[in-house]
Amino acid sequence: MLAKRIIPCLDVDQGRVVKGKKFQNIQDVADPVELAKKYNKAGADELVFYDITASNEGRDIFLDIVENVAAEIAIPFTVGGGIRTVEDIHRVLRAGADKVSINSAAVKNPQLIQDSARKFGSQCIVLSIDAKKSENGTWDVYINGGRKNTGIDAIEWAKRGESLGAGEIVVNAIDTDGEKSGYNVELTKSIADAVNIPIVASGGAGINEHFSTILQDGNADAALAASVFHYSEIEIPSLKNYLNENEITVRRN
Repeated sequence: MLAKRIIPCLDVDQGRVVKGKKFQNIQDVADPVELAKKYNKAGADELVFYDITASNEGRDIFLDIVENVAAEIAIPFTVGGGIRTVEDIHRVLRAGADKVSINSAAVKNPQLIQDSARKFGSQCIVLSIDAKKSENGTWDVYINGGRKNTGIDAIEWAKRGESLGAGEIVVNAIDTDGEKSGYNVELTKSIADAVNIPIVASGGAGINEHFSTILQDGNADAALAASVFHYSEIEIPSLKNYLNENEITVRRN
């Protein structure tokens, strides 16, 4: 059985790691390079960096931070936010990222998934899906940092993303983001059951049990979290011990 992955997420705005709830009420946390070094040492399996305002502000991503992080850590890391073209992806990978996450640009131009997967390999291309439940019970895809509802069905979009060449999908549940009330098992499992590529669950981690639930009941291959790690409410080594005790295979230091 493949080991399940634990992935700290660093939302970056104006060169600093920040955190909010449901994509709002953003607060400053730390320096991204120092936090990345901390997680690398603590036994995180991967890291994810999102430039959370680049897409909405229509500006380029923070390549200097990508380069500085790449020089300091030994684990894979994914970078997203403000990526609109194949050349943008090339620049981020050249700066040292192992994978690139695309969200808004992929919705606006699905061909970007196919073109980038063909050029760099599916293993480099992560489709990030921000989803929120609609009044009729389906899951809608949101873009621009959760600000705009596209009306696209999230499960159908995940299947299309896989067919276009995405190698992994991050499922961000907007309703549970930053709430620490648990991941959205229903949404995550629905997407995991619909595709054959790895699924990373995001949004809602608060206690150890939330991780075991999403990795088992939600069929997620990895669990991503931010504030519980940033504020040391959960330490990665103790979390991995807990998961191991609950018969969930994880990589140990």
